[in-house]
Amino acid sequence: MQKRRLGRGGLEVSGLGLGCMAMTSLYGPVDEAEAIATVREALDAGADFLDTADAYADGKNEELLRKALADGYRAKAVLATKFGNVRTPDGKPAANGRPEYVAAACERSLARLGTDVIDLYFQHRVDASVPIEDTVGAMKRLVEQGKVRHLGLSEAGPETLARANAVHPIAALQTEYSVWCRFVERDILPAARALGVGFVPYSPLGRGMLTGAIRSAADLGENDRRRDHPRFQGDNLAANAALVRPLMELADAKRCTPAQLALAWLLAQGADMVPIPGTKRRTHLRDNLAALQVTLSADEAAALGRAIDDGNVQGTRYPKGQLPLLGL
Repeated sequence: MQKRRLGRGGLEVSGLGLGCMAMTSLYGPVDEAEAIATVREALDAGADFLDTADAYADGKNEELLRKALADGYRAKAVLATKFGNVRTPDGKPAANGRPEYVAAACERSLARLGTDVIDLYFQHRVDASVPIEDTVGAMKRLVEQGKVRHLGLSEAGPETLARANAVHPIAALQTEYSVWCRFVERDILPAARALGVGFVPYSPLGRGMLTGAIRSAADLGENDRRRDHPRFQGDNLAANAALVRPLMELADAKRCTPAQLALAWLLAQGADMVPIPGTKRRTHLRDNLAALQVTLSADEAAALGRAIDDGNVQGTRYPKGQLPLLGL
């Protein structure tokens, strides 16, 4: 298994990680036994970087991982989870970065995961009401207490990242990034690289759009949360499905799947890239891991980037109510 380093603190993970969010009914029904088998097959294959969060199904995703990591599998995993993406009493999206909340959230995650230490602990969403120095200071204390090994931020802008890194080295920044969502290239990715912070692209397959399997709303389950995302609604969905045709054409030429090509494109952007494609099925896991065998030349990667102009993607990447929490 190809290995990559995140940050300057010695954290080494598999070149592709496994996003676990979809394993708890957010994108439709889940077969728990199959999800657990998927985690274990990933670990057996050397794909050791697992990503979850306390916000995924109100902690149930972490509880599922506890089951998957039993029977000795915890020792094979580099386990990442996140805190701070919360809901107000009336159900609206919010962030919580208060130091006392950081400590309490960590204790709850440790208990749900059934582990003594979290390998990489992310602030899921930046809390604009709390200085980032205070939040990361609380996270630093978790490292000093041996409860967390490395720190990360998710959806943080360059200034926030720099201020956080001044308090404690940040191993990784997790932000949406794919061949059809490249806003990070303007200033976020350069800022991370200047600080020696690794990059963890989430939704590297465009929430499934880059697999070629989503052509209309009929391809989404009735309770699939993507139905709430503007990019998967009405005329936006039709336009965006058409936008990824160059990816599918090049995949045919390269004799690989569109998903493999999309992941190979990300991997070609630099050795500091560790995408975390999410799946709940072993068949999709195997397809994704095969992306590590797909080679893209610099010219091919550049041509694909030009062919899929992310400026033409229709719709915001999150519903309106979640946009203020992106901190960018």
